[in-house]
Amino acid sequence: MGFKALGLETYPAACAQEASHILRTLTREHDDYAIIYIEENLAAEMSHEIDRFKDSPTPAIILIPGREGSLGLGQNALRSAVERAVGTNILGD
Repeated sequence: MGFKALGLETYPAACAQEASHILRTLTREHDDYAIIYIEENLAAEMSHEIDRFKDSPTPAIILIPGREGSLGLGQNALRSAVERAVGTNILGD
């Protein structure tokens, strides 16, 4: 609800299968989404879907912590993206 309060469109998903369907719909039928946020707990089960976009400029798939807290997936994805872009890990451990 916090994202909705900021004026962003939200698409709640109860499971990874539902989230995968929403992601496919957003990326096939709409080309106006530059950033898509996905909770880490769902992203852990749909990494093959998310990996299709890791080298694409849009949409940027950003992993965010869920209610349970961070799984570290978002930070690892950011570190990997920076390393691919720069050629080395400049963020440290």
